[in-house]
Amino acid sequence: MPQYLQRARFWFKASRPEFFTGSIVPIMVGGALAYHDRGYLQWGYLLLSLLALILLHATANLANDYYDHLSGNDDINTEFATPFTGGSRVIQQGKAAAGRVLAAALICMAVAAVIGLYLAWMRGWVILLIGVIGGLSGFFYTAKPLQLGYRGLGEIFIGLDFGVLPVLTAYYVQVQHFSWSAFIASLPVAFLIMAILWINQFQDFNADKAVNKLHWVVRLGRRRASYVYTGMMAATYLSILVGVFTGLLPPLGAIALLAIPIAIFAVKTAVTRYDDLPRLTPANAATVVIHLATGILLTAGVVVDKWMRG
Repeated sequence: MPQYLQRARFWFKASRPEFFTGSIVPIMVGGALAYHDRGYLQWGYLLLSLLALILLHATANLANDYYDHLSGNDDINTEFATPFTGGSRVIQQGKAAAGRVLAAALICMAVAAVIGLYLAWMRGWVILLIGVIGGLSGFFYTAKPLQLGYRGLGEIFIGLDFGVLPVLTAYYVQVQHFSWSAFIASLPVAFLIMAILWINQFQDFNADKAVNKLHWVVRLGRRRASYVYTGMMAATYLSILVGVFTGLLPPLGAIALLAIPIAIFAVKTAVTRYDDLPRLTPANAATVVIHLATGILLTAGVVVDKWMRG
């Protein structure tokens, strides 16, 4: 394999692509709703929206690796559960210098910014505002001076950056206005991406506490945090039901409820194994699956409803 392809593969893996479903799902949901309301999609804009969000996601992951290294967080973390917690470990394993990881993050942000400027020019400048909020809050999740993840604000901004904002943006890029339907559809996506972050913080608890990274799992403790996790799952499917019963989501959107059995498994695991970290790992994996499955089912329900209505 040519050296440049090896390098590209390395940096792709370092950006933790296994979590890029967190970027794919909100674009799918927003695009499906736009198709439902308009009857067609402009695929070029949809794919550019997806690429920009993936690049911002990579920015956040790489920046977090860099700043968690500076704080000593990842270096002292011995309880992480690969691949869900503890970062990519490329710095800790000596595979990449810390400065190069930061440079890779900034390059991803710059390319995302170029795409965002193009979309804003073509479809509306509100897209630029949303992109700035998402890009900066993702970068400053661990970066100074904001360090949102250290101040108990990280969970909220993750829900915004990979839930509410991208669903609204994917919808807006297609139809050039917002809708309450897109907003209500963004809520289950937001709750589930927050749940992924939330459950992944259980294994990082001791390392995060040691460096004063006071997210809400550290503030509450694992036992009480497991109950909040349960609440996030309940809020996910309650928001879908509210959307369907109010008519903001099409009736077939309710097929997203088929993911509830997996959510029940994850909740039972979290509530009973919150301090048994090796046996908690299935809940980490299940939460990623729940997020993806719910997003796919919701997207499919919205699209099929449109086909049936003609």
